[in-house]
Amino acid sequence: MNKTELVAAMAEKAGLTKVDAAKALNAYVDVVKEQLKKGEKVTLIGFGTFDVVDRPARTGRNPRTGAKIKIAARKTPKFRAGKGLI
Repeated sequence: MNKTELVAAMAEKAGLTKVDAAKALNAYVDVVKEQLKKGEKVTLIGFGTFDVVDRPARTGRNPRTGAKIKIAARKTPKFRAGKGLI
């Protein structure tokens, strides 16, 4: 399912227009992004949790040459599915 199909399904299920469903979905995505940028987590009971985790610096290998490369530390988003998701 892509975004267009998701918007259509949301509109049908909630009795909204596709425009309103698209606005709601975009607002949801924006709020989740803002919270993750702040380092906060977003939990939806029965669905899952969006969180930010720190990945430490590490040494990797270039798959083409086999040379060692340094991979910098960074923050990355993580999603953990809730028990009721599937």
